[in-house]
Amino acid sequence: MKFMKLGSKPDAFQAHGKSVRYVASELETDVTINVGEVKFNLHKFPLMSKSNRLLLLLSQAGEENEIDMVDFPGGPKAFEICAKFCYGMIVTLNAYNVVTARCAAEYLEMTEDVDRGNLIFKIEVFLNSSIFHSWKDSIIVLQTTKSLLPWSEDLKIVGSCIDSIASKTSVDPASITWSYTYNRKLSVPDKIVEEGMNFRDKIDSVPKDWWVEDICELDIDLYKRVMITVKSKGRMDGQVIGEALKTYAVRWLPDSFDDSVSDARTWRYRYLVENLICLLPPDKAAGCSCSFLLKLLKFAILVGIDDSAREYLVKRISLKLHEASVKDLLILARPPQNTLYDVELIQCIVSRYLMHGKYSQDTKHEENGDFILGHEHVTLMNVGKLIDGYLAEIAYDPNLTISSFVDLSRSIPEFARPIHDGLYKAVDIYLKEHLSMTKAEKKKICGLMDVKKLTTDASTHAAQNERLPLRVVVQVLFFEQVRAASGVQALSNNVRDTSNSTTNTDEELEKTAADGNKSLMKQMSRMKIKDEDFLKNGKLLKKNSKITKNGVQLLPSRSKRIFDRLWVVARGHVENRSSETSGSSQSPTSIAPGDTKSFGSSSRQRRHSIS
Repeated sequence: MKFMKLGSKPDAFQAHGKSVRYVASELETDVTINVGEVKFNLHKFPLMSKSNRLLLLLSQAGEENEIDMVDFPGGPKAFEICAKFCYGMIVTLNAYNVVTARCAAEYLEMTEDVDRGNLIFKIEVFLNSSIFHSWKDSIIVLQTTKSLLPWSEDLKIVGSCIDSIASKTSVDPASITWSYTYNRKLSVPDKIVEEGMNFRDKIDSVPKDWWVEDICELDIDLYKRVMITVKSKGRMDGQVIGEALKTYAVRWLPDSFDDSVSDARTWRYRYLVENLICLLPPDKAAGCSCSFLLKLLKFAILVGIDDSAREYLVKRISLKLHEASVKDLLILARPPQNTLYDVELIQCIVSRYLMHGKYSQDTKHEENGDFILGHEHVTLMNVGKLIDGYLAEIAYDPNLTISSFVDLSRSIPEFARPIHDGLYKAVDIYLKEHLSMTKAEKKKICGLMDVKKLTTDASTHAAQNERLPLRVVVQVLFFEQVRAASGVQALSNNVRDTSNSTTNTDEELEKTAADGNKSLMKQMSRMKIKDEDFLKNGKLLKKNSKITKNGVQLLPSRSKRIFDRLWVVARGHVENRSSETSGSSQSPTSIAPGDTKSFGSSSRQRRHSIS
């Protein structure tokens, strides 16, 4: 910290209690000056020789020799500094008291017209030659100006400090030799002054956002003015501006907030949030992270900012939704909403996100014969995963309606969900937490899933999930068999390709799945299974599920019976396709329900005759 010593005489000021200050001298004091609640018993001549204002007041005081200093800037401490200077006593000026002394000297009119080398002149030299050249001293001085308004503003101390700070923020990091605070990354030292450090090392050692923590100590009004000046210079990256705003928010906004906070504090938080929103960098593609914007939105809702500021935040968030996490989206709902989280707000953000980009399934381009997903497709897939995770979190809410769940799920395009495991998890949680759902409601919510897009693990879980409607379980079991059949067929074709140098087309595999679909429909119509008949069998999961010696859990009896019937169909379907080389054209869909066993045996006989 810079400092300046004035005067050479020892300090002779003494105190008598807390309200009286006097100069210990052989000469009796002849004037009393009241500053606030403190009385100063001093001598006229030293004061009149330095202060034009005191010269005028004392000449008009008459015999009373007592003066009241009304609204003296800086109070008794500031006046004492000026009085000591008048006596020629030692006074030390630094970043903490220089503004106070400067405003007091201006009030007392301690100019060069009264005496050469007066206090105002010396303070101006100290400010311009030392304080404004120091990074941390400029910040400290700027902090002290708030309590001395409007004097500090009229004397242009505030503006000079802001210009000094803003100019230093845009200095090349390699040229920084002053100390700064940087606690976010401990690998960077607090002070970089090594003489032998080369150019490359300095650039790597000093981060671009080295300055953001130091200015966080400023009041929001001064902070806003500094940031506006920094942005106006046009040399600061938007991401650094965003980091500065995030650091300031972390410094001043509490981690939690409730309705018990006083109105005065709520107003202060609201004022702070509104100013931070105004300072957001204009570059919407860079700047603040989506996580920070969502946290700002959470707090903005709690303190009740105006609709225009909230709308602006929602717009900014919708541009970067793919960068968010599920935790970021968990924004508590406010009355009159009865849900735990504000699902309507997230629905609005998702809708705006989709409006900003023109998304379609044709978002691929071909490169060297391979299809590459476009950036828009990848980001939208990220949003799909994000919303599936969000649905899994809000599904625990007993007040969440089916329509809200379904609408949010359907807002994501189908091609943004290549895998439905996340959606299945959310649906399963919702079914578990809302036991009073009707069959129609279960059918509606399960209709969101596409069982063909479930992975093997998810399909295995779904096949044993008694919360799912029976029709969904049947579909899961069938498509697992179609998948297995396609795998067997593909393996058989690979062996045949090695010997005969022939290849199967994708149309054949698609035809396998299509034939399987037809088989499923006919088989289900023949089985005539109803949910009521199933429920009469009691709790099948507990009674009929068994554990093998190896510890593997077998399917529940409901799924097992369906599995057995479908396995015969799928097995016959595969064997039928393998017998096409001998001219066989029989399809499993043409077999009567009672002929399943004979169909299996006849298929094996034909296969034996081919070999």
